[in-house]
Amino acid sequence: MRRMGIIVLLALTVAAVGAAQTSVGIILGEPSGLTAKQWLGEQAAAEVVVAWSFVSPGAFYVHLDYKQHFYQEVIDPGLILVYAGLGPRIYIRGDGVTIGARIPVGIEYRFEDAPLELFLEVAPGLNVFPETEPSFGGGIGVRFRF
Repeated sequence: MRRMGIIVLLALTVAAVGAAQTSVGIILGEPSGLTAKQWLGEQAAAEVVVAWSFVSPGAFYVHLDYKQHFYQEVIDPGLILVYAGLGPRIYIRGDGVTIGARIPVGIEYRFEDAPLELFLEVAPGLNVFPETEPSFGGGIGVRFRF
């Protein structure tokens, strides 16, 4: 399980270094781990998170979100972005696998004078396998822009 996480981390790092408008960092919350965001246009982005859960010790977690940024405000010396998105997520635990969808909603601050982004998001969702039930996640984080 740890080898898989390391391989995914290395792949994300290699992809981030070679791509424009990419940022890589950490997210703290449920789950906590590594995040990489790739801009797909002026207002759209894809984000992948590879993380470990504190709620289910030893659980490995991955999600891939499409995010649409629908509000931007220039605030000296930076930019505030508000976004919403949708994406699949998967938890791999010792007692099984849980697959679901999430709807992240958040706010991001991009510094003008430094290649840093701070973000805060909440992500209600729905588990669909092995049982249908509501879920909730979220966190705060920081990313370094390339």
